[in-house]
Amino acid sequence: MSSNLVSTQIADEAFSVTPSDSLNNNFSYLFVGTGGNIAFVPEGGSTTVTLNNVPTGSFVWVRTNKINSTNTTASQIVGFR
Repeated sequence: MSSNLVSTQIADEAFSVTPSDSLNNNFSYLFVGTGGNIAFVPEGGSTTVTLNNVPTGSFVWVRTNKINSTNTTASQIVGFR
């Protein structure tokens, strides 16, 4: 049995993301305009996770507390809440 997970959440707000190692960026999911790595702290977590080689034009379905500037090479990131 295959499982295809699709978010049914509609965003009320969208923000241009400026990665920061000190500021919280709480988002429900992300859009990556220019591909690369995304380093983030998941909602409810305290450890940074890095997604490597996220392709251009991808949606990343993660809830975040922070999008770190260290190790984030992707750009034109949009965060949705």
